[in-house]
Amino acid sequence: MTSNSNRFSTYTSTSVGTGTGSEGKKDDKKDMWSSMLDSVASGKRLPEKNLLVLGGSVDSQRDFLEGLSSTEGRKNLDRDDEKTPPIANSFALGYTYYNVLDADQEDILARISLYLLTSPAPTFTSLIKPLLTPQSIPNTLIVILLDWSQPWLWMRQLREWLLLLRTVMMSLSLECKETMEEVMISWRDRGRTGGSVNLDGTGAVANEGDVALPLGPGEWEDALGLPLCVVCQNSERIDYLEKTQSWKEEKFDLVLQYLRTVLLKHGASLIYTTPSMASPLQSLVHASLGIRSLLKRAPLKPNVIDRDKIVVTPNWDSWGKIRVLRDGFDVEQVSEGWSIDLDQPFPSSKGESAEDVNHQVNGDTNGTSAPEGSAVALYEEQVQDTSLDTLQLAQSNQDTNNMEVPPADTQLFLAMQLERLDQQKKADEKAGKDNVFAQGVTDDMISDHIGPVQFNMGGIQVDADDMVQRLKERQAYGNSPEPLMDDESQIEETPDTDTLAKFFGNLMNRKPGGPIPKT
Repeated sequence: MTSNSNRFSTYTSTSVGTGTGSEGKKDDKKDMWSSMLDSVASGKRLPEKNLLVLGGSVDSQRDFLEGLSSTEGRKNLDRDDEKTPPIANSFALGYTYYNVLDADQEDILARISLYLLTSPAPTFTSLIKPLLTPQSIPNTLIVILLDWSQPWLWMRQLREWLLLLRTVMMSLSLECKETMEEVMISWRDRGRTGGSVNLDGTGAVANEGDVALPLGPGEWEDALGLPLCVVCQNSERIDYLEKTQSWKEEKFDLVLQYLRTVLLKHGASLIYTTPSMASPLQSLVHASLGIRSLLKRAPLKPNVIDRDKIVVTPNWDSWGKIRVLRDGFDVEQVSEGWSIDLDQPFPSSKGESAEDVNHQVNGDTNGTSAPEGSAVALYEEQVQDTSLDTLQLAQSNQDTNNMEVPPADTQLFLAMQLERLDQQKKADEKAGKDNVFAQGVTDDMISDHIGPVQFNMGGIQVDADDMVQRLKERQAYGNSPEPLMDDESQIEETPDTDTLAKFFGNLMNRKPGGPIPKT
């Protein structure tokens, strides 16, 4: 009995103790699994990147997105849940997004949200401002679209967009401005030769002999607060400009020198793209946003030799490299003139901004004279649309609004023509228009011009002129009087009855076989 009771008490105490320990272990395991699931969920959370696309048209923005998101692997990708997101950019601030896939087209590296704006109207500043927060600023890239169909307007378009961005950034909170300053400080070393940070933000392995270069003249003099990339679309039109407007290599180099000089002040990148050709646009944008593939790293090298495949990465360019492209270009003057242009007030009315976007004239769009030393004015003086030479010559006059000739009133025009016809008729009558000889000569001339007139009558080809002539001759013959005969001729023609009687008498009295009597 004792042994049984001891055995029971031991089991009971052990069981109670064991139950308490298992509950504690379950709680520990629950906490451990929760932490693991949270860590996995946070690890699989997609990095959010933002692209603020400014400029271009609705169609050119779609072309930009297609070139940015399309890859060979994506074309052959067959996923049930993979759908192309719609692009809403027809009104005001548009939006769309796309997922950046890894090289194997399996893993999603990041999701890029695109905010699209086509017009630099001041009223749109309230739409851009909420997009820039202390959390989104380090993951945002600004892209300005230009088009080779109108390269003579590039400097003006850049100025309007940068003035709009400056207006937005000046209205941000102090915390946002501090964040932008930190971003710009970090960007000054990204991708620099001999630097310790690559363009995509990863650490760089310095080669032997590489030395980190300090900032040169004109670099980062006017940082925007956000990284900037300028995309010049439709570079295939370079050949069209060369054929139709006689552009030479000097003109294309001049345009490139202007762009590189002004973008150097903001630490921006530059790239030319063609819809039908592959370009490093995707690599440049992804690297600027800090998106990098773990499987494949596409090389990104600057290119300023091929005129339709230009690529200028951030922190690579300098005044010396710009001068080497073509002699005679004044880098200092253009850089100072660009600073003057950015110091101008931004248009405050919607009408002025709409006129800036349309770019109907080659002068200042607001109707005011350009400031002295303006880089925009200097650029538009050297790079012009030669197809509008007639228009430019007409604009040299003081009154450029009356370039069209107003049409005359219809009734007034007809009255003037009637008066001219009456004067001509009087002059013809005075010169002897009714003269028969003159009329005959005129008819002959008309006949010579018209030629013979023929027609078919009953299967017979009849000459109208010949028939008319014969009818005239017959009518003239029928109307002519019979000729009068003289008396002598009438006497001679009177028959001699005696002779005739004698002749017939001889015939009756003639013998057979005899000679015929003569009269």
